[in-house]
Amino acid sequence: MPNTPTLATLADDLDSGRTSARKLVDECLARIADTAGEGARAFIHVDAEAAIEAAEAMDRLREVKAAPSPFAGIPVSIKDLFDINGQVTRAGSRALDDSAPAEADASAVARLRRAGFIVIGRTNMTELPAGHAGFRRPSTASSASSRRSAGCRSTAGCRCRSRSTALGRWRARSDAARCLTPCSPTSR
Repeated sequence: MPNTPTLATLADDLDSGRTSARKLVDECLARIADTAGEGARAFIHVDAEAAIEAAEAMDRLREVKAAPSPFAGIPVSIKDLFDINGQVTRAGSRALDDSAPAEADASAVARLRRAGFIVIGRTNMTELPAGHAGFRRPSTASSASSRRSAGCRSTAGCRCRSRSTALGRWRARSDAARCLTPCSPTSR
């Protein structure tokens, strides 16, 4: 396994000027495009142009000491489970190919962007994951408070609570007939 730098190392390198956001993005794009690697299989969408523009913007902010966080300029990929504004979130499923593009970033993606991380692309995943024994995704937490904060009025096991992911919207459609206290129409 290659020597992969930590977030702290990358942040320190960016802060000291040993590297730039543009250089990091260019390195990532080169690794994704490398035919000897797994980039073509791992990434289902790469937005090179937007990533380069964002990197150059972060470098300009760093020059005037206005970077939004120590991590500003570090490239990240987003799993195909989370909405990215303007893109179709498929949750690894061809069945969702015809879904409407997301109207906004998922909250996790928005938080990454606000911190200055650079979204370089969308990575593949297993189809419509539902979790495994002992593993629970944060977006499907079962507490009543998390469902209410997502707009669901149910305190039972309603799966309509998460519409910020493709899987949540798919489950909501499939559970519509079984949901006893559906989410309000404004949260859909």
